Amino acid sequence: MNPRPPNPRLVLAGNVIVDLVIEIPALPERGGDVIGSHASRTAGGGFNTLVAARRLGTDAVYAGLHGTGPHGDLVREALASESVRTVLPVREDGDTGFCVALVDAGGERTFVTSFGVDARLTAAELAVVTGRLRDGDMVQLSGYGLVMPVNGPLLSRFTAGLPAGVTVCFDPGPLVADIPGEILGPVLARADWLSCNAREGRLLTGHEDPRRSAAALRERLASGAGVLVRADKDGCWLAAPGAEAVHVPGFPVEAVDSNGAGDAHVGAFLALLGLGLDPLSAARGANASAACAVTRRGPATAPGIAELVEFLGSDPLAERLAALPARSM
Repeated sequence: MNPRPPNPRLVLAGNVIVDLVIEIPALPERGGDVIGSHASRTAGGGFNTLVAARRLGTDAVYAGLHGTGPHGDLVREALASESVRTVLPVREDGDTGFCVALVDAGGERTFVTSFGVDARLTAAELAVVTGRLRDGDMVQLSGYGLVMPVNGPLLSRFTAGLPAGVTVCFDPGPLVADIPGEILGPVLARADWLSCNAREGRLLTGHEDPRRSAAALRERLASGAGVLVRADKDGCWLAAPGAEAVHVPGFPVEAVDSNGAGDAHVGAFLALLGLGLDPLSAARGANASAACAVTRRGPATAPGIAELVEFLGSDPLAERLAALPARSM
């Protein structure tokens, strides 16, 4: 792993789109219909990761595309409300994409995504992003971008060519099995951290056991890279560079909305690493951040430092977080 200077930034080289969430009693049969009980339209995709990091005092930057239209306007307003800066200018050849999330009475979510200009990156735009990166930045990349026919090859080459002073974190996402090997390979070879859930770990390794999955993934990555396999309420498995995979317990809470919990975990982990915490402490803090987030309804419910300290209570990590130097928001 590369040492980072103080105050590293989190740069999202992914997609922030709009989530249209509709609560329904059950999915309709094919060709049928169902009446939704509630609907909301919010910023989604990588937005939750950026917010989780920003609320912990990390400078967050969105390096993806955003279009002209109601979805693009909503995305920019949401980013600005959280003091997240953009790198690329508005694309005027279309709107930002969106995702329809159908949430049934049991809390199960079914997604349908329609990408917009965010799926049509150009080499020139990625060159702009590369030129704006600083030594010490943390670049977050999602498997969603690698699945896209246009973005995938460009993002793979972009990631492989990032300088050694930039830390790369890769979240493979639920569509990881659809990423072509020639696209995925260079990203895994360059990644400093890989963070996935248990299902994604199984798809990548064939192991049902998240501990074995974490260990196998670290062996697959370059020397010096680390792995997190998220296990929801059970916390996560951490295979830090040069160490065996260990279980980092979660925090028991009454979950009311699990949407974006994984994104909150990734954003908090990177932010806490940037604040100088060791990987084990950062993983425990990320578990707490995700647990806190699922106790609230909404798309971006990750806590700030003060909230995280309060949530941790008498946990020794709370004292360490409270002693961290304050950062401007």
